Amino acid sequence: MHRYVALLRAINVGGRNVKMDVLRDVFVQLGYHAVDTHLASGNVLFDSNANSLLAVRSRIEMALERKLGFEVASILRLQGELAHVAARLDALQSKPGVVAANVGFFAEPPGIVGERALKAFHSDIDDFELDGRELYWSCARKQSESGFDSGKLERILKIPVTFRGANTVVQLAAKPRPS
Repeated sequence: MHRYVALLRAINVGGRNVKMDVLRDVFVQLGYHAVDTHLASGNVLFDSNANSLLAVRSRIEMALERKLGFEVASILRLQGELAHVAARLDALQSKPGVVAANVGFFAEPPGIVGERALKAFHSDIDDFELDGRELYWSCARKQSESGFDSGKLERILKIPVTFRGANTVVQLAAKPRPS
């Protein structure tokens, strides 16, 4: 049995309001176990025997679109993978001059195209480092003062990305299974 984390894009932003019990019900109806949500921003933890991230992601996205009436990009990670991401964010946050540390999660690595696209987003405020399926973003000021536009990045790369703050990732990595 694997413990997965579904990082759902654009939940409870831009008028797409979804109650967490609705998300939980969708995952339970799909046959997943130990389903739990974290915060009201589209983080769902669940257990599954499935080994194919692509198959799990596809099932979730289809079920969410049927239930909610709009597309929801679902980025999946094994919960155990988040410990490494959390440690890296912690190190990033502790660097001098970093006010906020975030990570963007991609379903697939954007590769060299992603590396090239990110060059246009670097600024005095924003710094980025792509590592496989994660994009680490450090901000030297409040994020509201940043010019970074994740929607523009998605349009350039033509693949979805969903961002989480350092504290959220740390909490997701440590969250125990519900009893």
